[in-house]
Amino acid sequence: MMGHDAVYLNDAKDQDLVKDAIKEERVLLTSDVALYRYATARGVEAFLVKGRTEAERLASLANRFKLDLEVDTSQSRCPTCGSLLEVASKDQVRGKVPETTFNVFDEFWTCPSPQCGKVYWQGSHWENIGAVLEEARKIQNKTKRDGDR
Repeated sequence: MMGHDAVYLNDAKDQDLVKDAIKEERVLLTSDVALYRYATARGVEAFLVKGRTEAERLASLANRFKLDLEVDTSQSRCPTCGSLLEVASKDQVRGKVPETTFNVFDEFWTCPSPQCGKVYWQGSHWENIGAVLEEARKIQNKTKRDGDR
């Protein structure tokens, strides 16, 4: 959602994650200490994500990689396949979203990938996402202030 090219795999074997990170020249993010050690021992750039909450984990990522904790819908990617989302008109999504959603919302985004084609909108989950990002920004700012002392 924040525009970063990422791949999420929660059921792959450690060896496959490391192999893919090397092949695709990706940073491996993990909260698994054993995977982190395995990856770094093989020369993969990896980051051990720490934090009890989603906000704490996001703040640690933002601090390490100098990321803005903002959603820019013009740069958002499909959470399923990673393609850059495109703005879609209501007419374009008619019949592709529940009728109630179609009637309530005016802004939609679609995944242009023919294999995916999912439709997105700022539904009820949007407030939760905003709250998590706000908390992560507070943690990030506190960490920066504490580091300046």
